[in-house]
Amino acid sequence: MSEARITHEYPDAWTMPLADIDVGQGRLFRDDMHADYFARLRRDAPVHFCPEGPFGPYWSVSSYRLIKDVDENHELFSSEPSITIFDQPEDFYMPMFIAMDRPKHDQQRKVVQPVVSPRNLANLEPIIRERVGRILDELPVGETFNWVDRVSIELTTQMLATILGFPFEERRKLTRWSDITTAGPESGLVETVEQRREELLDCLQYFIALWNQKVKEPPTGDMISMLAHGEATRTMEPMEYLGNVLLLIVGGNDTTRNSITGGVLALNQYPEEYEKLRANPALIPNMVAEIIRWQTPLAHMRRTANRDTLLGGQQIKAGDKVVMWYVSGNRDETVFEDAERLIIDRPNARQHLSFGFGIHRCMGNRLGEMQLRVLWEEIQKRFHKIEVVGEPQRVPSPFVKGYTALPVRVHTL
Repeated sequence: MSEARITHEYPDAWTMPLADIDVGQGRLFRDDMHADYFARLRRDAPVHFCPEGPFGPYWSVSSYRLIKDVDENHELFSSEPSITIFDQPEDFYMPMFIAMDRPKHDQQRKVVQPVVSPRNLANLEPIIRERVGRILDELPVGETFNWVDRVSIELTTQMLATILGFPFEERRKLTRWSDITTAGPESGLVETVEQRREELLDCLQYFIALWNQKVKEPPTGDMISMLAHGEATRTMEPMEYLGNVLLLIVGGNDTTRNSITGGVLALNQYPEEYEKLRANPALIPNMVAEIIRWQTPLAHMRRTANRDTLLGGQQIKAGDKVVMWYVSGNRDETVFEDAERLIIDRPNARQHLSFGFGIHRCMGNRLGEMQLRVLWEEIQKRFHKIEVVGEPQRVPSPFVKGYTALPVRVHTL
């Protein structure tokens, strides 16, 4: 990123005291300055304690192997009460199944799992392809436009409206609710905590009306109908319903949309990989996995220690926050050779951490991969190149690793 975009002075990651490193700062991600701090932690302190972060004290787990160990041990490391470094306020707590342990997690997840079954994905693929084609055909060739808005958000929001059973013409509401759900104080998206709460309560009222409509109708294949009729979900309290709705919105929107943008940016940063793609479009499925590794659209997931334990030689106490930095594990040089680079034919690209492991592995991973694959297949039919013509604007968040803008021009074949 150009120096003009960096608005904060950063200490040198390799010489500053280890105890002073705090990788939970949103501005590190806004300014694309996080990589060296994680590289230092992987080398010198793969389990690292930050005593005074803005979200309270926490442990950072930064190496691939240790992240996987935590993720797969759901009995020792709990997903309750939150799966992010931020704690939800007690007076506005939104339970959601990703932040639950067994058995309730499994019961609620099972209700909506059919929407991403292989059979349903096969039915969705022609819909995705038709929508991708329309979006790409409407792009202004040779003119500068914001790829995030015109393509990344538009495609993922269209598909999210479809799988939720949400009114298609109002789908951009989903984008707003997704953004403010994960927005930190540095985001500038809301002026006050009260404004954020009011907007999320508006979201709840909208989805309660949708629930009331669908509960009177026979079950259909969309997620809100599944929740309204599901044995484990039909008696949810309003805030639990809101929590699960927001989980589905963020999971179905932020992750895929930021990988769509990240792929364009990465192929421009590594033009030799763009040449590989043009020469061999059969690489697209593997490239999709590599883009998701390179981008890591959710930078972390958090667990809470259920009891005292040793991890990577460090004493973790019961109740401690343990943050698994997927964004660091996906750059672990002991697993991914030349890990900072996008390499679209990377042999082990599918070993990335971006979808998590264990019982909380991302439910919609195949749907996200399919959207990316179809998009790049259709791009290759139409365009010689998508050229990045300005600096990306990144989200100032240690959780959502994404973009608000990417100026591009498309060039036809």
